[in-house]
Amino acid sequence: MTDIVGKLWGFCHTLRHDGIDYGDYIEQLTYLLFLKMIEEKGAEIPPEYSWAVLREKSGTELTEHYMDTLRELGKQKGMLGDIYAGAISRFSNPVNLKRLVNLIDETEWTGLNVDVKAAAYEGLLEKSASEGKKGAGQYFTPRILIQSIVRCMKPDPRKAKDFTIHDPATGTGGFLVCAYEWLMAETKGRLDRDDAKRILNSTYSGTELVPRPRRLALMNLYLHGIQANLYLGDAIYEPKRGKPYDIVMTNPPFGTKGANQAPNRDDFTISTSNKQLNFVQHVMSILKPGGRAAIVVPDNVLFADQAGEVFKILTEDCDLHTVLRLPNGTFTPYSPGTKTNVIFFTKGFPTENVWIYDARTNVPRITKKDRPLTPQHFAEFEKCFGSNPEGHSKRDPKQSKEDRWRSFSISDVKARDFKIDSLKWLKDETLEDGNGLTEPEELATEAIAELEGALEQLKSIVVLLENHPTNGFSTKEGPEK
Repeated sequence: MTDIVGKLWGFCHTLRHDGIDYGDYIEQLTYLLFLKMIEEKGAEIPPEYSWAVLREKSGTELTEHYMDTLRELGKQKGMLGDIYAGAISRFSNPVNLKRLVNLIDETEWTGLNVDVKAAAYEGLLEKSASEGKKGAGQYFTPRILIQSIVRCMKPDPRKAKDFTIHDPATGTGGFLVCAYEWLMAETKGRLDRDDAKRILNSTYSGTELVPRPRRLALMNLYLHGIQANLYLGDAIYEPKRGKPYDIVMTNPPFGTKGANQAPNRDDFTISTSNKQLNFVQHVMSILKPGGRAAIVVPDNVLFADQAGEVFKILTEDCDLHTVLRLPNGTFTPYSPGTKTNVIFFTKGFPTENVWIYDARTNVPRITKKDRPLTPQHFAEFEKCFGSNPEGHSKRDPKQSKEDRWRSFSISDVKARDFKIDSLKWLKDETLEDGNGLTEPEELATEAIAELEGALEQLKSIVVLLENHPTNGFSTKEGPEK
C-alpha cells in the first residue's frame, strides 16, 4: 500500500508543473482509477470508452479521447454516472496524461484486497489534505479524530433492519468509511449474508454541497464495497430528505462562506444565519427519537450570540451528555487556528448533566511534523466516555489523572445562559510562563469569530428595527407613525 501511494503521489509533483493542483490530481486519478477497475470487473460500459481503448492512445489523440470519455460516462446511469457527472480533464500535456495512465495500468487494483486499495486511496486523500489548503483539506477530517468518535458512538447497524447512519456534510466520506471499518473490526469481517447485503446497500448515506468531494467520497466508499446514497445539495437550505436517522456523525464546514441568510425551515426553532448553529439544528431535526449524534463544532458555536438559544432547545429536547474540547491545532495544516469541539447527544431525553473533557488546556499545540495528532490524544477521553454510546456509563472526575473530566448540572449550564464555552475549570499554565504566545493564525481566527458574532448581533438589531420601529424612526420608507 505504501509503495502504491508513494508511486502515485510522487507523480503529483510532476503534474504541478502542468498547472494541476493536489485536489485536481486526486480527482483525475479517481476518473482513471475507476475506469481501470470497471474493466477489471467486466462491468458494462460503452466499449469505445473502455480502459483498453484509452490505454492504447497517445499524444493529442489521447487527450481528446479522454475528454470525450469523461463526457460520455457522465451521461450513464447509476454510480458510473455519479462518479463522472460534470467531469472535465485538467491535462494540457498529453505526455503527463499518458504517464499517469501507465502508472495506473501497472497495478491490478481489483486484485488487491479491499483494505489495501481503500487504504491506498485514503492515503492519497490525506496527503492531498495535508499538502494544500486548496486540495481536500477543507473536506477532510483527521482520521484519528474520526476513529475516536466512532469508537465512542459504536454505530452498529445490526441492531435493527432499518438502521441508518448519515453524514450531512460528507466531504470525502471519512465518517461513513470509519463507521463501516469499525463494524468490520467488531465482527472480524464476518456478517450474516442478509445483513451484509442490507448494510452495504441501505445503511450509509450523506449529503455534500460540492461536486468534487462528493465524487471523491463515492470512489472512497466504492473501494470499501459500500453503495452509499450521497445527495448532492445543501443540507441546510434544502428540505429534509427521506426518513430520520439512527446515527449522525459529521464535521460541518468551518467559516461563514455561503451563510448569508437564515434558512426558511419550519423545523428550525431559532432563525439565524450562523451556519454551524444551523447544522446543530439540522442534526436535531433529522435524528430519530432515541437517535444519537456527534458533531465537530468550532468554539463560536458554544458562545456565539444565538448559541445560548440553540443550546437551550438542544438541552430540552436532547441529552447533551458529553463535550470534548479538542487540542489546539487538531485541524493542522488546513485550519490550524480554529479551536474545535465535539458534542455528543441523544434525541428525546432532556439533559440533566453535561460532562466535559478538556483535551486542550496545557496540551502542546498540534503541528504537522513535530507534534502530530495521535490516538494517545484521545485515549483517556475514550476511557472516561465509557462503553455506553449514549453516555450512560458510570462516570467519575477521578478517571482523569490531570483533572480534565468534569460534570456540570443543567442548572450550571442554565446559569451561564447555555453558553457551553464558559464551562471551564483548568488554569492555562502557558499564560504564566510566557511560552504560551498565541499563534498569529489563532489570533486571526479569533478576531474573525468575534467580528462574525458582532455582525450577527447587528443583523438581529436591523431585523428588530424593521419589524418594530419605535420613537418615530423606521428603517422602511414611508411616513412616520
